[in-house]
Amino acid sequence: MKGIVFTEFLEMVEEKYGLEMVDDIIQNSNLPSKGAYTAVGTYKFSEMLELFQNLSLKTEISTDDLLLVYGTHFFDLLERNYPEFFLVYQDPVTMLSSIENHIHVEVLKIYPDAELPTFEVVESTQNVLIMVYKSSRAMHHFGLGLINKTFEYFNSSATVVLEKIKQDGTEVKFIITKINE
Repeated sequence: MKGIVFTEFLEMVEEKYGLEMVDDIIQNSNLPSKGAYTAVGTYKFSEMLELFQNLSLKTEISTDDLLLVYGTHFFDLLERNYPEFFLVYQDPVTMLSSIENHIHVEVLKIYPDAELPTFEVVESTQNVLIMVYKSSRAMHHFGLGLINKTFEYFNSSATVVLEKIKQDGTEVKFIITKINE
């Protein structure tokens, strides 16, 4: 997993819970990296899992809810550092429909060895988008945070239903219905 995912996660933890919490979750995790991450480095996903699990224990917030919050935080990084991703699109459904064929292609240019989830578009209309998320990491709530923030970015709203296709969360269907204002 790319280091930027770790560095941004720890930045979010510091912003929301303080530096002491960052130190605490690192100290209570068995991390081969010892919690020293660089944005361009590559680290084992198991380290991210441990950090999330320890933060969940300390905050008594579920891992899924923490992933959701982290997804919204990460969106802000994307908007700040990669504004060109957003300039191409006029609405959230079109942008989300292009994750696999545009956004992930661009991400791989920046981070060629990134292991990204896949988003298969099953249906796409002006107001409805059905996508299937697939990833061995089962971070679908991170994706949900990004989806929610995408609608917020476009001053729009939607209902998002998440259906687990596989119980372990490695395959999930997002049914997104744009709410017409």
